[in-house]
Amino acid sequence: MSNVRAQAAHTLYHVVDRGVSLSAALPRYSRDLNPKDKALMQQICYGVLRYLPSLEFYCQQLLDEPLKGKRRVYQFLLYVGLYQLIHMRVPEHAAVGETVNALKAMRAPGLKGLVNAVLRNFQRQRDELEAAATQIDACKYNHPSWLLKKLKRDYPEHWHTIVAQNQAQAPMWLRVNQRQYTCEQYAHLLSKQGIEYSQFADYQDAIKLKKAVDVQKLPEFFAGASSVQDAAAQQAARLLGAQDGEYVLDACAAPGGKTCHILELADAKVMALDCDAERLDKVRANLQRLHLDAELVCAQAQDTESWWQGQQFDRILLDVPCSATGVIRRHPDIKWLRRHSDIDELAKLQGQILDAIWPLLKPGGTLLYATCSVLSEENQEQMKAFFTRHSDAQHSPLHEQDSIAQPGWQLLPGDTDGFYYAKIIKQ
Repeated sequence: MSNVRAQAAHTLYHVVDRGVSLSAALPRYSRDLNPKDKALMQQICYGVLRYLPSLEFYCQQLLDEPLKGKRRVYQFLLYVGLYQLIHMRVPEHAAVGETVNALKAMRAPGLKGLVNAVLRNFQRQRDELEAAATQIDACKYNHPSWLLKKLKRDYPEHWHTIVAQNQAQAPMWLRVNQRQYTCEQYAHLLSKQGIEYSQFADYQDAIKLKKAVDVQKLPEFFAGASSVQDAAAQQAARLLGAQDGEYVLDACAAPGGKTCHILELADAKVMALDCDAERLDKVRANLQRLHLDAELVCAQAQDTESWWQGQQFDRILLDVPCSATGVIRRHPDIKWLRRHSDIDELAKLQGQILDAIWPLLKPGGTLLYATCSVLSEENQEQMKAFFTRHSDAQHSPLHEQDSIAQPGWQLLPGDTDGFYYAKIIKQ
């Protein structure tokens, strides 16, 4: 029988030390668990990744030396135990006992004394250790130092709020399929199911749930009435503004939420392009569930010679690969999988994709550039450089603060995820 805490330790080891994404590791290590244990394991894994620096710090103080090599996975079991003691409502004796018991499933009963001693010593020294951790920024805010530095630079007045939001649980937003229901009609269906929600005038197709629910409980979900998509991401289709009969490219389209939203709002001909065949299957599945149709192409966006047939597009949505620093609360592993050097490499790739895709847009056409990043190198600075390189690119403001000097619309994590949009018209 699988042990939740043992499986959590293996998952965290593969994410942090092996660079596997949490979304890939979690299903692998939780597949033999019952639904209740799966939920507990997910809570533990998300929590440890949110608070990793402080948990590492406590272990540094409590161990003579860190566990390395073949014993490295047991270091993550210590993080699992500490997280439960600090952040979960598990009784302390149960948190310690269950963590120690996990060693049996991990075939390391000889480490029971060590794990028990570390967790008991933390209980005794907790106040002192937590006070010491607050003196170190990486531990106090539980973010890597390089990211804190960039957030302080870009948002001197708001970085505290961004960091706090990154540590919070993300809300669940629904996008109502306007081909089937208005938001008011679908909200009525939610009420009949006893699902509490709120609506916002700024987000035309969106409903925010008070508490996350399994999609199986959502009215008409499998008939295509709604989709799970953050309200910030929902702005893409509205800002792109595709019209009936237009030829539209959704570049870097997987998993297809924006592709489907474009088609829910207009009878357009849409090409959904992505370089990952497996993720393109998710686009196909989403289209099928929503009874929509698009042309799917698997290719690198910037390698236009391999996939473009020569017909220019009326509109292009370019949701480029990015650091995903605006969605950390949904993917806390981003903080530890990303490196400082990745940002310059991503910005370079984004520029290459922009330059390659731009000739594919008709004169008078619209390109919407999007990222789920909050970093200026990928957003405002990227756009400034693009306008410098392309004299036929006309900046189209999306709100009052969107200027040629500081182009684009930056949403910060809060009610919605962190997202960036910039609209460009081809002269």
